[in-house]
Amino acid sequence: MNYPIWDVPIIGGGLLIGIVSILHTYVSQFAIGGSLFLVLTERKAYRENDPGMLEYVKRHSRFFLLLTVVFGAITGVGIWFTIGLVHPSATSALIHIFVWAWAIEWITFLVEVASAFVYYYAWDRLDRRTHLKIGWIYFWAAWLSLAIINGILAFMLTPGQWIITKNFWHAFLNPTYLPSLVLRTAVCLALAGLYALLTASRLQQAELRVKLVKYASRWLAPAFFVLPIAGIWYITQIPPLAREVSMGGAAAVTIFAGLSILFSVIIFAFVYFGPYREPGKFPFSFSVMFLFMGLLVTGDTEWVREAVRKPYIIYDYMYSNAFLVAHRDQYQREGSLASAKWVATKGIADADMTAAGRDIFELQCQSCHTIDGYIAIRPLVRDWPEEYIDRQLENLQTLKGYMPPFLGTPRERHALARWLASLKGNNVTGNIHIVKPSPVSRDLTQGDRDAK
Repeated sequence: MNYPIWDVPIIGGGLLIGIVSILHTYVSQFAIGGSLFLVLTERKAYRENDPGMLEYVKRHSRFFLLLTVVFGAITGVGIWFTIGLVHPSATSALIHIFVWAWAIEWITFLVEVASAFVYYYAWDRLDRRTHLKIGWIYFWAAWLSLAIINGILAFMLTPGQWIITKNFWHAFLNPTYLPSLVLRTAVCLALAGLYALLTASRLQQAELRVKLVKYASRWLAPAFFVLPIAGIWYITQIPPLAREVSMGGAAAVTIFAGLSILFSVIIFAFVYFGPYREPGKFPFSFSVMFLFMGLLVTGDTEWVREAVRKPYIIYDYMYSNAFLVAHRDQYQREGSLASAKWVATKGIADADMTAAGRDIFELQCQSCHTIDGYIAIRPLVRDWPEEYIDRQLENLQTLKGYMPPFLGTPRERHALARWLASLKGNNVTGNIHIVKPSPVSRDLTQGDRDAK
């Protein structure tokens, strides 16, 4: 309401955030598990007096330095850039609620980067004991960064008692904080093992290759046992509507949740019967496939986590279009245009109903929908008369439980319906693949209202 609208053509702002954040999440969790892999494998090399393994760790450390400092930092800045432009209200809220948590996280990231540099450049310059200490600092700084960010991400779906108390610790130590942290830590270890399989399978020395391939495969074992338990724990803590959406309430969400589980099972099964049981026969091409499937699992899981939060961006506090839940009655009474600072239309006259409708679309719909592109609005309303569109808007909370209710006066609703009706058959961008949201049942939406 207080910020201008950033229009991202074709893909939309939400998908742009998703692309950047999935890549950053994958790489960040990858780097956290990798930092522990470095220090434990270095210690193993010392204990077994294995110079080949030690040289392998040295080469590994250079990659993780570049991964953490370059790609991780760039995508991290990319997330701030995209969320600040697409969802400035939500970004502002998270900064104000967690200002000290963000400050501490930035310190831990600085320590992580500095220790990564020292760890890499201090090979053969520091004694073994000191070098291992630097490695442990690198890991713990990286993991603490995850522990802090996890609290903020989990809060967006399960703010818990913070909705009432506005207490920082109620926000941070929210109902899904611990299960989510356990899940992400287990994933970090698995991703470290997947990358180690990639690099170990390229080694020329046969004996060392077999030894490290089998060693790397064992890094997936904790995730194999922990993920199902932590996953069930996590599901029991999320809101009832979110749980039902992921378990059949919305077909697309359920499919992606199922794919995440399926890909995970395939990875664990193939790793057990391949590199663990037959490390000498494990080909490099399979390791590439496993690493790519790890990216698919990350993408599916993060997409589901975002999808089940609808119709909110911060559950029970802020709708996905940045309208505050607490001000819902005010919007219905006074309208949305009157309090919006960055719109051309402040009032609605008969002559400018269509123009006002476009402004209302930008305020209430554009955070998720494009006109022609990802979740495009034009194909959804192409054959609908204005009166039917208006009736749909009037009953959004009943017909489409994953969408925020229309927040405005009846006249504003009529204006939006008129503008949407004007879009019929005027696709100006050519043939675009349309992704339509899956319907949520009336019973599910009614259950959400009862829960509130």
